[in-house]
Order: sequence, then structure tokens, then C-alpha cells
Amino acid sequence: MDLRQFLMCLSLCTAFALSKPTEKKDRVHHEPQLSDKVHNDAQSFDYDHDAFLGAEEAKTFDQLPDKEKIVSKIDGDKDGFVTVDELKDWIKFAQKRWIYEDVERQWKGHDLNEDGLVSWEEYKNATYGYVLDDPDPDDGFNYKQMMVRDERRFKMADKDGDLIATKEEFTAFLHPEEYDYMKDIVVQETMEDIDKNADGFIDLEEYIGDMYSHDGNADEPEWVKTEREQFVEFRDKNRDGKMDKEETKDWILPSDYDHAEAEARHLVYESDQNKDGKLTKEEIVDKYDLFVGSQATDFGEALVRHDEF
Repeated sequence: MDLRQFLMCLSLCTAFALSKPTEKKDRVHHEPQLSDKVHNDAQSFDYDHDAFLGAEEAKTFDQLPDKEKIVSKIDGDKDGFVTVDELKDWIKFAQKRWIYEDVERQWKGHDLNEDGLVSWEEYKNATYGYVLDDPDPDDGFNYKQMMVRDERRFKMADKDGDLIATKEEFTAFLHPEEYDYMKDIVVQETMEDIDKNADGFIDLEEYIGDMYSHDGNADEPEWVKTEREQFVEFRDKNRDGKMDKEETKDWILPSDYDHAEAEARHLVYESDQNKDGKLTKEEIVDKYDLFVGSQATDFGEALVRHDEF
């Protein structure tokens, strides 16, 4: 086993080892909360600051040299106004910056010819090249099966079907739960993981078995009993004793309340002086304390990364 093969094996073993049998595995993909602060503008704008900028960044908005230039970055169609949809897109970008940072890291390791694209051949060679010549690796992992699954997902992410991914398509490949057109593959992969008897459904024991291993214990934790009740009462909607594709989708990809849209509407409502439903640069700058105030954020870097994407 060479070094790269050893490292992949080690990472997979670590993931399994860290999953304690008494802890609950969460397969549900939720939209993240915009902030853990209370949304009460009468007391402070901290919630709005976190939503607009991302809670982890650091530099004050009023120290930046050209606020109007910054606001123009949010104006996607460059018509001089910021709409609710444009503001919502910016908020989602700010909150999911870690995804783009992950893509940047992986992009460098897979765009082997540095042409600004990642082909399936490049990804396959960078990820699986060292095991392709070994049909029977001695570490117990079925890398060829993993490769087939990756290829299927890559083809789904590749909208034009040329087996060459743009950065946006590569992002959809790495983080399919973030893209509507990739949600079917998220459901399919989840069902394949849990459906041990390969009948195309997830029954109660498969559902529980994915979250909890008895490991010789006769007594189940209370949360496992609750999950059994959840399966019967809410997951299995047609009461046939198993979850089909649509029921599984409702479980792992719930239609959450859109926090980003709610926050965008709130910011427009509070800042829209002439009540035309959209914001000028002047209206945003006049209310900059609502958007960012003294909340520390590396807003300039976020804008640069926004341009890169």
C-alpha cells in the first residue's frame, strides 16, 4: 500500500471510528441559521451583521475605502439597484463561503493541466490513479465502486455533458446538496447507503441501523425509540412500512424556512426610503450600520472571492 492509498484508508477509518454507536447520525441537510443572535433591531443589529457578512470574518465596513463600489458588487445585473433576490444571493454567498474555499483547495489539486477546467479524466487520475492498476487492493475498500459512484455524480453535475466541469459544475459535484438539480443524486446515494437489502426502499430497521449500532446492547437509547416513532408517524407517509424515493427526499432535504430571503426582505424594508421595493447605493450606505455597523468582517476578501466565482 503506497502513501496516498494509506492516507485515504486512514481518513475513512477515522470517520468510522469517530462515529460512536450511541451517537445519532444526522443525514438531514438543513439550511444553516444565519446567526445565533436574537433578531431584535431595537436592541442591536448583530443578527443582520452576521447574516449580511458571515459571522466568522473580520474588518469593519466603515473602514473600507469606497462603500458604493462595494455595494455595486451585490448589484448582480448592474442596473444601479439592489433587489431582494440580489441581496438574498449575497447573503447566501456570505454564509456559504466555506464551500467556495473548499472548492478552491480541491480545484488546485484536480485541474492538472491548469486550463481553468476539471475533466473527469483529470479528477479520476488525481483521485484514483494509484488504485486503477490494482484490481484487488488489500485494504478492503472497493475503490472501483467508489469511482463508478463519483463518475455518475460528475456526469450529473456536468450540465452540458462534455465530461469537463467548470468551477460551478465542480462545486455542484463536490457539494450536491447545495444545488436543486443535484438533489436527486443526493437522495439516490443516501438510499444506496442505507438500503442494505437493495430492494429500492428504506425499511424501519435499515433506517435505525444507519443511525445506531446495537453493539450487543439490548436496551436502546431514548433517542432511538423516538426515531422509531418518527419513522412510523412522519417519515413513512403512506404507511407501507418503508420509505420510497420521495419520502426519503422529504426526510433528508426538507423544505426549510428560507432564512436568507426573510433577512433580505427585512433589510430592504428597513432601508428602502422611497418604498419602491429595491435599494439604491445611497440607501444602503445611509443604513450601513444596519447591514454591518461595527461588526468585524473581512468584507473586502469576500468580495474578491465573489468575483473569482
